[in-house]
Parts: sequence; C-alpha cells; structure tokens
Amino acid sequence: MRITVIGAGSWGTAIAGVAAAKADSVVLWSHDEPVPAGVNNEHKNPLYLTDYELPHNVTATCSFDEALAHADGVIVVVPSPFIRSTVRSASSFIASETPVLCLTKGIEPHTGKLMHEVIAEELGHQERVAALTGPNHAEEICRGNLAAAVIASETPEVGEFFKQLLISPAFRLYSSTDMVGIETCGAVKNVIAIACGIAAGAGYGDNTLALMMTRGLAEISRIVCARGGDPLTCMGLAGMGDLIATCTSQHSRNRSFGVAFAGGESLDAYQARTHMIVEGAAAVQSTAELARSLGVDAPMTFVLENLLYHDMTIDEALDTLLGRTPTEEFYGLDRA
Repeated sequence: MRITVIGAGSWGTAIAGVAAAKADSVVLWSHDEPVPAGVNNEHKNPLYLTDYELPHNVTATCSFDEALAHADGVIVVVPSPFIRSTVRSASSFIASETPVLCLTKGIEPHTGKLMHEVIAEELGHQERVAALTGPNHAEEICRGNLAAAVIASETPEVGEFFKQLLISPAFRLYSSTDMVGIETCGAVKNVIAIACGIAAGAGYGDNTLALMMTRGLAEISRIVCARGGDPLTCMGLAGMGDLIATCTSQHSRNRSFGVAFAGGESLDAYQARTHMIVEGAAAVQSTAELARSLGVDAPMTFVLENLLYHDMTIDEALDTLLGRTPTEEFYGLDRA
C-alpha cells in the first residue's frame, strides 16, 4: 500500500509516521524545499517536529507527480488558506477513484465551505472524501501518546479504509457520518482558543476560561445546527474534546497566539516568529461571515473579529461581552 500525505507541517509529519506503521510506503509532499533532503537523508523534517525520527519507509518530495504516482490513498493536511490552490495543483495527479482524507481545519472565506467540500469541489467524486478531526496535537501523536479522533464520511467504505490505516492501540478512531458537524467544530474551536488565550494572557483565571469554553461550545453548536450538522457531535471528540485541548494546551498555536496578542504582539509578528499559520485567525473572519449569512448569534466570534481586524481593545471587547444580558443557556439549538 502506498499513501501520499500532502502537507509537511507538524500534523502532516506526524500523520505520515502514523500511516507508515500500516502502509508499505508513505510519500510526504512538501512546499518547502529543505524538507525532502532532511526526510530522505536524515529521516527528520528540518522545519517541523525536528526531533522526531520518521520511519524509514517515509520519503518526501516537492513534486506532485512523484508524490502521487500509484497512490492508494491521499491525506490532505495543508493550512486552510492554501488548501484550494494546493489541491487544484495536485488534482491532475490523483485518480478519480483514489480515497482522500482531509485533516485540515477551517472555513473558506466568502464561500463558507468546509475543507472537505473544497477538496471535493476541486477533485470531484465527493463520495470518496472523508475527514478526520479531534484533540490531536502533533507533538504528542508523533511520540505515540494515547489519543483519539473521529473519522466522518458519507461512504462507509472510505471511512473504514482510513480508519484501518491509522488506528492503533495508542490512536483510537471512532466513526461518524456527520462531516459537516465534525469539520465545523474543528474550524470554530480555533476561534474560541484564541479568545481563551487572550483571556489567559490578560490575567483572567480558570473560572473565566471555563466560562469562555462552555459559552464557546454553545456558539459552535448553534453554527453546527444552522449548517445542517448534528449538535450532538459537539459533545464528542471533534467538539468538546478538541476544544479542551486547543484552549488549554501549551502546544496550541491558537491559544499561544492569543496569549501573545494580549501581550501586544501582532498576528503578523507572531506568525513570522513561529513560522506557523494561526488557523484560528483566518477562521475568525470566515466564521463571522458564515454566522451572519446563517443568521446565527456568535458573540465571541464577532468580538474577536473586531479585536483582530478592526482595532477594538481588549477592554472594549470585554465590555461588549459583559454588556449582553444572559438568556436561556441553550438558545438557538434545535433540540427536537
């Protein structure tokens, strides 16, 4: 079995190592020129997870032709702002029957499309596209720490193909058919994580973070419900599980950006310093657009949009949120 992983960031590198346990060969496609030499010669990614030694059946290339030749399955894990252009460039090298798994989290600006929808639009045959999400920090996955995720697909055979490829005693995988629900959770939780990071950086305590996470989960649930997903999905690994990890972990770039932002660092400066894309920063704008188009009340998202892009201060943001009158806890959800 030959598996191709498109995207050689931290998560792409980690999932290549996971897939290598079952596949005969794994090819890691990278946009960055230094990666193939490091992986092929030293079995290490010189840019991400630099201390992690990849299995010897993992190779890397910057060529789509080389990466995708004879691929039995494709895993896409590139930053959301680049997913459409990357998949479009790769599309002519991917056979129409090849199953594709999306690990990217995000909502496309202006269209409101989820990442699996973008992939399907570029490749065709949506029935062969699945999505995986959950509380999975690459830094822990590559070390074999116990973790779990959920795979959703509209075609059971596609979901099962990737489940059997990636499952292990240390990486537990659960099945779902709610692709809209799991991907919406995966995108919007990054927004809430930035807000929690800002609160932590501004000196607020555990009670405040618990408040923000639970009200954030309610916000996510309203968007999931309006988008046609199952609100119950928000209680699982894609929702609450990923929200906890992303809002509290030292590995979370969204949370750590929020902390840095509270300390006066801009988004551009943070991304230049860390060499990482803050997925939640892009998701703030696309989530706000989507919520407005759906008529969904998303106060944390709207305030964060003003904080990051419209010069609102942290004090003004807090005043805006605290000025709201608390109503029914689970308003805006279809609980029929």
